[in-house]
Amino acid sequence: MATAPILSSSFESVSGGSPLFNWLDHRAAGVLAHPTSLPSVFGVGTFDAAAFALLDFLAAAGMKYWQVCPLGPTGYGDSPYQCFSSFAGNPYLIDPAPLAAAGLLTDESLVPLRALSTAGVDFGALYRLKFPLLFSAHANWRKDQKRDLPYGDFAAFRQTQAGWLPGYALFSALKDNFGGKPWWEWPADMRSLASAEKSQLRQKVAMRAEAYEFIQYLFFGQWAQMRVRAAKLGISIIGDTPIFTALDSADVWAAPQLFQLDPQTARPTFVAGVPPDYFSADGQLWGNPLYHWTTHAAEGYAWWIARLRASFALCDVVRIDHFRGFDSYWAIPATAPTARTGSWEKGPGLEFFRAVHGALPGVKLIAEDLGELSPSVVALRNATGLPGMAIFQFAFGGDAKNLYLPHNHRANSVIYPGTHDNDTTLGWYVGAEEKARDHVRRYLRVDGREVGWDFIRASYTSVANLAVIPLQDLMALGSEARFNTPGKSQGNWTWRYHPEQLRMLHDNSAAYLKQLAELSGRDGLSLTPQPKS
Repeated sequence: MATAPILSSSFESVSGGSPLFNWLDHRAAGVLAHPTSLPSVFGVGTFDAAAFALLDFLAAAGMKYWQVCPLGPTGYGDSPYQCFSSFAGNPYLIDPAPLAAAGLLTDESLVPLRALSTAGVDFGALYRLKFPLLFSAHANWRKDQKRDLPYGDFAAFRQTQAGWLPGYALFSALKDNFGGKPWWEWPADMRSLASAEKSQLRQKVAMRAEAYEFIQYLFFGQWAQMRVRAAKLGISIIGDTPIFTALDSADVWAAPQLFQLDPQTARPTFVAGVPPDYFSADGQLWGNPLYHWTTHAAEGYAWWIARLRASFALCDVVRIDHFRGFDSYWAIPATAPTARTGSWEKGPGLEFFRAVHGALPGVKLIAEDLGELSPSVVALRNATGLPGMAIFQFAFGGDAKNLYLPHNHRANSVIYPGTHDNDTTLGWYVGAEEKARDHVRRYLRVDGREVGWDFIRASYTSVANLAVIPLQDLMALGSEARFNTPGKSQGNWTWRYHPEQLRMLHDNSAAYLKQLAELSGRDGLSLTPQPKS
């Protein structure tokens, strides 16, 4: 979810007491690349040799972090920020080759996937082709459960994930049974987990539900192998947790009492978004249901803590999208045609983060604190101690007070040339007004002919402790490689790179990036002096 840049600020907030989370005590660099953009031969990035090659490049370049977008199962629009579950993994990312090697699939069955374009992700074709393969793999596994899969015991996996897996699997099976319709269009006795569990239909779809559990077993097993490889190379994974959930999700279906829904229609009364901003004159109407924060508070924020615990089971660090929504959020009447109509409502504030800290001490969170920040939002960020974000593309064209200019950066923050919601740096520069381009050239003392690398070098030398570079910028790509355009409902998230592009980057730039990391102190070592033994 994209929010507007901060153009300037004259306030500074200091909160009393020690920050709750204060983990970014080292300088390091990393890359932003969602796994779907990997160059698998199966139509979309998967957890295969191409993913290992990316990790090898990061290690050779002296990078310590790999940042990804949310890893959940995507629905209509293919956005990783609108998932069918906050806990499940995306089946598209499963590498089918090991399943064929184990005899669960035939080589012939993979031919249609291999025929998909390598130029980008065709999510429609992927949906039609990959899910039948995964269901077939489950059916063949069930015939002979002694087949050797390197992902541990299936029964043990189900027990470990028992807090969310049965509900997600039943939701997915029922969605298939009802032709993919959203849950509020299902029969009345199916519109919540509590009632569906009592239905005879549950037994009818039991095998389909088990198949969805098996698919999650494959995802988690393959991702765990990726984590092991990354850890051996000294690379941490930065995940992403959207503040809101999709309306058509197992989350809302299983716990409707936690969301602002009309009890009669099961539809939202108010939805999420942001008022008019940098990206849209009408604001952004995301449409996600809003939380009943009083109910969450009464339950000790148990659902959110479980959600974050699941995120940290997959990743080492978690970025929380739209951090300002914990201080105050834009509530849009569900019938409003745009996000212009709405009101700011109070979020759970520091109480929420105290609960998280109490349940999950020592976790590493990043606050996506972009947008128009009030003093109370800054005070909340300071009280939590969470590192915020700075976007280089938002720095130019204004005056010296712009918080994204390097002389205004904070050490406890993450600097990005741009994020998944921005154009590539080269694309941004080509399309920017001359005033902004001139500002770039004068401020960075460059001629603009290699603006992507100019931004990379400036990110590395920033005082911000963590610098994360989009892979497209490292590859010096233009707008053709943009990953997402906020407000555009179709055609996003499809970009993929080719293996040769990474090989060239590795050969031509890995050593330089490692030297740049050494020059700017981005070696991942703690900045806090260690006591002598």
